[in-house]
Amino acid sequence: MDYTVTQQPAAVRADIGGSVNINCRTSQNINSNYFSWYQQKDGQTPKLLIDRTSTRASGTPSRFTGSGSNSDFTLTISGVQAEDTAIYYCMGEFYISSTY
Repeated sequence: MDYTVTQQPAAVRADIGGSVNINCRTSQNINSNYFSWYQQKDGQTPKLLIDRTSTRASGTPSRFTGSGSNSDFTLTISGVQAEDTAIYYCMGEFYISSTY
């Protein structure tokens, strides 16, 4: 079985001080403990922003908020700052149980 994660929109612009929502949808329901968001600034490696759907990683500013459940997840940036210019990735971990 194939599992996919679809992120929308592909690109977004925001005014300084405004807010942005980035949405991800998984092809199957996923345990919220296994969904995370990453930020990659130009020339840098991706950095964990949000773990377990809504838990901010150490150093993540409070303007970043993760939410969602099942197959729909959202990263919200409230009060956008210039330094938030980056590529944002969502990641879902799917576990397949097997019986032997």
